Amino acid sequence: MVDAAVRPAATSSEPEPAIDVQRVNDLLLGTWADIRRQSRALIKDSAFWRDDSLGKDAHRERVLSQLHLLVQNGAVHRAFPKAFGGEEDNGGNVAGFEEMVAADPSLQIKAGVQWGLFGSAVLQLGTAEHHERWLPGIMNLDIPGAFAMTEIGHGSDVAALGTTATYDPDAQEFVIHTPFRAATKEYLGNAALHGIAATVFAQLITNGVNHGVHCFYVPLRGEDGNDLPGITREDDGLKGGLNGIDNGRLAFDQVRIPRTNLLNKYGDVAADGTYTSSIDSPGRRFFTMLGTLVQGRVSLDGASSWASALGLHIAITYGTQRRQFDGADGQEKVLLDYGKHQRRLLPRLATTYAQLFAHDEFLQKFDGVFSGRTDTPEDREDLETLAAALKPLSTWHALDTLQEAREACGGAGFMFENRLVGMRQDLDIYVTFEGDNNVLLQLVGKRLLTDFAAQFKDKDAAALARYAALQTAGKVFHGAGLRQFGQAVADLGSTARSVEYGLREEQQHELLADRVEQMVADIAGRLRPAGKDKVLGEQLFNENQAELIEAARAHGELLQWEAFTDAVNTVEHEGTKQVLTWLRDLFGLHLIEKHLAWYLINGRLSAQRAASVSRYIDRLCQRLRPHALDLVAAFGWEPEHVRAPIASGAEQQRQDEARAYYADLEASGQAPVSERRPERAKRDEGKALREKKKRA
Repeated sequence: MVDAAVRPAATSSEPEPAIDVQRVNDLLLGTWADIRRQSRALIKDSAFWRDDSLGKDAHRERVLSQLHLLVQNGAVHRAFPKAFGGEEDNGGNVAGFEEMVAADPSLQIKAGVQWGLFGSAVLQLGTAEHHERWLPGIMNLDIPGAFAMTEIGHGSDVAALGTTATYDPDAQEFVIHTPFRAATKEYLGNAALHGIAATVFAQLITNGVNHGVHCFYVPLRGEDGNDLPGITREDDGLKGGLNGIDNGRLAFDQVRIPRTNLLNKYGDVAADGTYTSSIDSPGRRFFTMLGTLVQGRVSLDGASSWASALGLHIAITYGTQRRQFDGADGQEKVLLDYGKHQRRLLPRLATTYAQLFAHDEFLQKFDGVFSGRTDTPEDREDLETLAAALKPLSTWHALDTLQEAREACGGAGFMFENRLVGMRQDLDIYVTFEGDNNVLLQLVGKRLLTDFAAQFKDKDAAALARYAALQTAGKVFHGAGLRQFGQAVADLGSTARSVEYGLREEQQHELLADRVEQMVADIAGRLRPAGKDKVLGEQLFNENQAELIEAARAHGELLQWEAFTDAVNTVEHEGTKQVLTWLRDLFGLHLIEKHLAWYLINGRLSAQRAASVSRYIDRLCQRLRPHALDLVAAFGWEPEHVRAPIASGAEQQRQDEARAYYADLEASGQAPVSERRPERAKRDEGKALREKKKRA
């Protein structure tokens, strides 16, 4: 906690509410709070910290040594079967790894590659034979491996991968081959140096039939330490961030592997080349296999949210200590007392809270599916949709927040030692890791359209006519200014009261939900003329693609708002509930302000109410200003996690020293007189003389 002296005093006669920091910390850490605290305790050891003095090669070796430390500390086993020393705790596993982002994002991602992608592919796509053969070595790092899915020519389009795995029944082997340059596996962690095996995704071809993408365990290096025949690896070299990871390329020239190296949980090939699968539909089989690897998106959502929290901890702490420009009292003001500074940081703080609450619900869903408690096709589809909706929002928010935090700290924020620049570089790739954000949101948009269409399945013409009539009536009604929200300011006597009572929880939810529903309905209406005409359908979809992605983003934002509200409603402590309600309102109104043009064009808000939104946001920022330090303290970071000199109290010490110096100088009578002071003193003397004459 930072010294209370930097907190502003309450400006009203009412007592200022106070929050229970520990209770909020428990809420933010979520369902697996104990595991998160274990991970945070572990990474207080400086052996896990990023060393900014290291070059690429040394950084890579340091991160590899850190993975060995994780093994020694039993921090990698949580998701694996109990038979191999694991705990079968999928949610706790992801929660623990997310926390590594505070030590070094390269460590978090390389650990994710080894155990969350490479190891998870063997665990989730393989069978007992594969588990017994490879999981022990994967868990203890005897088998460092790469996850070879992405290709130069096919990033997010996994179904179209060019790598082939052709079955040879005579030898009972698969032949893994890279038929052209664009089919080279690219951007793979552990591929440039450390990986001795890879889980390779390739088109399975047997008896002349392509059965689509499947996963194969492919050794890369022999016991002599040299690459096996037919394996070509290239080093990606320096990147824009995450240079502690040895990313590289892999190509295969007629590389032969045993038939049993097919990870065959969902599709198998018999000795004679006959293909069988428990899932008849090729499309459903493909998405089932990819769905087992969704935890990468889950962890990116959480790690990005916690990186935003760390950046805001640094920037807000600094903003409550750094002083700039004289105020009316002649004293320099701290940065966070300025309205613009509040506007820059506090809405982003509110968004980060919303993301952390939404992430915990997301993680619970993931754990339910992967533990088997709620593993149904519907639950898996919902999990995929959640992942595709939330990962884009949190990763984009992290880049935006870290950049704004950097700028809000001025030149100090640009110094590498204060971490904001380095975290921004490392997290840049998160927006295209595990699927490009826009592609993921398009998947969400398609799901929204499917759910919308399902409302009218088997409905008769009369029901469709009633829906059309309601749509028309709704548009006319909304055009009148959504009267049920009480938008006439005169009704409540003042703009302040009107916006406060008219844009609270219920109205925020209705505005956010209505935007999603209306956007989806409008897009569906524009796509309907295509019918079964695929050419026209593709054209119309392309014309509406940008708006569909925006609707999906709005859907994700709604999910975050709802999670925030659910969290607030669990709080009983009056002061905490009040402050978190203000913070939730700031998040909701910030979203509405961001999309004010849509609300105005579509008649959801009157011009008068729309103008009031921004003013109320300013009021909320002022209300939250006294609580800013407590709200970042609730993230639970300790000095060993923050490691930014400007957030260590050093700035407060400098400011106190400067103020003490000027106070002592003034008291000594040795202070130089400002060139403005004689004129001011003369004016004051004249004013006093005139007052004296009046009294006489």
